[in-house]
Amino acid sequence: MSKYLVTGAAGFIASKVCEDLLADGHQVIGIDNFDPVYDLRIKEWRLKRLSANQNFSFYRQSICDRSVLDIIARNHAGLDAVINLAAKASVRDSLTDPWSYYDTNLTGTLNLLEICRHNNIKKFVLASTSSIYGENAPYPTPETADSSHPLQPYAASKKAAETLCHSYHFLYGLDVTVVRYFTVYGPAGRPHMSMFRFNKWITEGTPVRIFGDGNQTRGFTYLDDISRGTILAINELGYEIINLGGHESISINDLITKFENAIGKQAVREYEPAHPADMSASWADVEKARTLLGWSPKFTLDQGIREVVRWYKEENSWASQVSVE
Repeated sequence: MSKYLVTGAAGFIASKVCEDLLADGHQVIGIDNFDPVYDLRIKEWRLKRLSANQNFSFYRQSICDRSVLDIIARNHAGLDAVINLAAKASVRDSLTDPWSYYDTNLTGTLNLLEICRHNNIKKFVLASTSSIYGENAPYPTPETADSSHPLQPYAASKKAAETLCHSYHFLYGLDVTVVRYFTVYGPAGRPHMSMFRFNKWITEGTPVRIFGDGNQTRGFTYLDDISRGTILAINELGYEIINLGGHESISINDLITKFENAIGKQAVREYEPAHPADMSASWADVEKARTLLGWSPKFTLDQGIREVVRWYKEENSWASQVSVE
């Protein structure tokens, strides 16, 4: 049994990583500050599922508080790895409050790297983003593509965190894997993301708002695949940056059609001006993940959408009340 510190543990991706680590018999220490960036009932739902496992410990605290991290490291000596999945993650919101994005995504990462350095923790996994590739990336996008021209403070903060991790690898020998996620979706997802919005709007008969003409494309990646890749990234690799992304790219218009078919209702589509922070496309080259991790996405988009629709129907009594604005 290994012992892992997972940050952002009540978040969308981190809660699934915690669940899968616990299912494999490991001990998990979670930390999450419950930032009310969206309806906290979703985080409470995720955390309740984890808390039933006796190998799960939880701190409702922030990674921006170095003193709290010192306490956690003392209370749970012998950590095998830190998996940093805590983040301020909204591309659009980062335009209005860039300071909070740098506090969490950069200063929080620095605090965790220092904890590793001073407590002999050998492995660090950092969640990063496909948004780091900017607007002119080749498709599918390899890790070698330019990532020096991010379009938003969110992506810029993740780029800064990546380079900071490299300095700790170089100076202190910390083994670091950066996993760049491509548009993750699944049950109990973030309500500001398109999958949750489209599902709710079509189910409840609310007009579906589409920014731009709907021809922009995304390579969506199902949550279970992302969790599996993240856990594989705990392996000793030196310093590596690895894409984790879906193998199917689809336009927003066609995605809405898939939801219409899965739900059995037609959407009322309303088109609005494109948002300047949005990328026109994202699609991952995952050959490096196949080579280094033995990973490739298993869930098809149709399978994933069925799971998203199923979850929303099962939890409709409260999920229907969650704001997606």
